[in-house]
Amino acid sequence: MDPVLRVALCFGLFAATHLGLGSPRVRGALIARLGRWGFTALFALVAWVTFGVAISSYAAVAGEGPAGLALGASTSARVALITAIAIGVMLMTGAFAGYARSPFALAGEKVREPRGLERVTRHPSFVGVVLVGAAHALLAPRLVGAVAMGSLALFAGVGAWFQDRKLLALRGQGYRDYLAVTSAIPFAAILAGRQQLVWGELPYRTLLLGLALTWLLRAVHAHLFDHGGAYVIAVMVLGPVLILLSELRREHRASRPVAPRSAAV
Repeated sequence: MDPVLRVALCFGLFAATHLGLGSPRVRGALIARLGRWGFTALFALVAWVTFGVAISSYAAVAGEGPAGLALGASTSARVALITAIAIGVMLMTGAFAGYARSPFALAGEKVREPRGLERVTRHPSFVGVVLVGAAHALLAPRLVGAVAMGSLALFAGVGAWFQDRKLLALRGQGYRDYLAVTSAIPFAAILAGRQQLVWGELPYRTLLLGLALTWLLRAVHAHLFDHGGAYVIAVMVLGPVLILLSELRREHRASRPVAPRSAAV
């Protein structure tokens, strides 16, 4: 099979199953049958398998096919695109800082006021993937790489829109109010006067962690897709696993009965 078509189909399968299982109708039917955590386990398993197939498929043909745009040949374009990648990785790591209390948490039934990075963009993780994917698509020396990375960027952009629609249905008016004072596009709500940047709320530690991670990824970039992309697959599985474990612990603590206070004598 043509390498570009092969990669496009594999990434398309990942996106279709991810968005399809998360659609309100399918999600509701599966939760009714499997329960919330049963659905979460199924959703995660399908995502891991299809993402693994997509990455391993790309790793197998990364050097094949026609040339890509390869904008890295221009120094100014290369600097700009690497900067975009660094910002993207910082946004992705920064998104973890307030996740547990955000409207996007699995157990986040209540919608609080936007804080931290949410004031800049309500979807720091998705925006980070868009930046990383789009920049790599423009830097890719082969078309197959541009298709793989461009697919991730497109998936993240659609995923942000899709998540807003899903949470609007699940959270109701609270999330509608949240949408009104935030933006998916970074700084759009701030520039429109619907939000303000609070420097003291920004997660500087996780942002700096993202910057350090960018440097590390740059150092090992030539080997990221060795062994069928196993390193990339492992990292992308580990992140959601940590989130799921955190959600399970949080739910377990919340479900424990509170010991009654001793009556004053």
